[in-house]
Amino acid sequence: MDGTLAAAAGIGTGTSSNGGASTRGKPIKCKAAVAWGPGEPLAMEQVEVAPPGRLEVRVKVLFTSICHTDLSAWKGENELHRKFPRIFGHEAAGVVESVGEGVEDLVPGDHVVPIFTGECRECVYCESDKTNLCGTYRVNPFKSTMVSDNGTRFSVVDRSGVRQPVYHFLNTSTFTEYTVLDAACAVKINPKAPLERMYLLSCGISTGVGAAWNTANVSKGSTVAVFGLGAVGLAVAEGARLRGAAQIIGVDINPEKFIKGKEMGVTDFINSKACGKPVHEVIREMTDGGVDYSFECTGINDVLREAFVSTHDGWGLTVVLGIHATPKMMPLHPMELFDGRRITGCVFGDFKGKSQLPALVDKCINGEVNINFDGFITHKMPFSDINKAFQLLEEGKSLRCLLNL
Repeated sequence: MDGTLAAAAGIGTGTSSNGGASTRGKPIKCKAAVAWGPGEPLAMEQVEVAPPGRLEVRVKVLFTSICHTDLSAWKGENELHRKFPRIFGHEAAGVVESVGEGVEDLVPGDHVVPIFTGECRECVYCESDKTNLCGTYRVNPFKSTMVSDNGTRFSVVDRSGVRQPVYHFLNTSTFTEYTVLDAACAVKINPKAPLERMYLLSCGISTGVGAAWNTANVSKGSTVAVFGLGAVGLAVAEGARLRGAAQIIGVDINPEKFIKGKEMGVTDFINSKACGKPVHEVIREMTDGGVDYSFECTGINDVLREAFVSTHDGWGLTVVLGIHATPKMMPLHPMELFDGRRITGCVFGDFKGKSQLPALVDKCINGEVNINFDGFITHKMPFSDINKAFQLLEEGKSLRCLLNL
C-alpha cells in the first residue's frame, strides 16, 4: 500500500474514511459482513467498532479473504461454533488506526497482518522454542470475545431495531472495514511489502509452508505426499518445492486442481476416485515403499488413514493440518506406531507469528525466499461481493479470493 492509499483510508493521521474527524478513542461506524445465522447469506451491515481496550489495537482492514475454516464455521458444521451474530474472517492485511493502553510494539500507521494464534512473548509457551502456542492468546475456535474483559468490540442494530453485540471469531474477525485485535494477534511487517499479497500469511501460506519447513523439516531430495490440494495443501507443496524435495505427490478428487498443483511444485498426481486401489498402495509403488513425509489437509478421517500408511516404515512422518470433526478419533492402532512411522499436528505452520513472520516477509522482499503468492489468488472482488466469494470456495472453484475493502 502506498502513501496515497494510506491517506485515502485516513490511516496514520488519526482520521477515518467515514467522516474525516479524529477517531482515536472514539467508536467508528463502518461496513461489515455480519453472519446472523448458520448458512444464511452474510449481510452487509453498518456496525459500530469500539476503541481498542487495554493491550488491543484497532485496524483498518484493506484486504481480506475466505478460508475453509470460515466456510465451515459459517455453515455451523460444529454446534459449538454457533455463536451469532458474528463477524468471521481471519486472513487479512491492514494498517493500525489506533492502539489501546499498554501497547508498546505497535503505533498508528503500522502495516500489520492479523494472526489467529497470538504471541504474548512473556508466557512459558512463548519463551519455549518447542512450541508456537501462547498461554493466553492461542487459537480457540470456540472463543467469541476479547481477552481483556470477555466483551465484544462490535455492535449492530438488529432487525428488530435493538442494539446488540456482534461476536468475534478466531481472534481476528476481518470481514469488516475496521476490526479490533489483541495486540498479540497483530504482526507488524515491513511497509514495503505489498499488503494485497501479505494477507496470505494470516493463515494459508504460513500454515502450509510452515508445516513443510518447521514441522516436518522437509529435506532436499526427499519424497512428499500432499492429501488435499486446497490452498493449505498447495502451500505445503510450495514449501516442499522450496526445500528441494525430489518428488511431491498431490492427491485430490478434483483433477482440475492438478494444473495449479504443478505450478506449486507437484510432480505427480493421484485422483483418489479413479486410481482403482487404495491410494497408499499406489504411493508405495511409486516411491519404493512410501514417502518420507505426508501431509493431511482435508479433515477427513479416511484420508488421514491413507496419509499415515502412505509413509515409509522406519522413518515416515505424517503432519495433520485438516480440521477434523468432533468427536471422531484418529483411525490408527497404537501398535502401528511401532513400525517407526510418526504422526503430529501443526498449528499455523509452527511459526511464532510476531517473532518470525516479519523476518520471512523481509526475505520475500529481498528475494531470499520466492514464495509464489500470486499463484494462490485465483479471484479478485470488491468486499461487497463476499457472498459470491463464499460460493466460489464452496464449489471448489477458487483457492483464495482477494476481497478489496
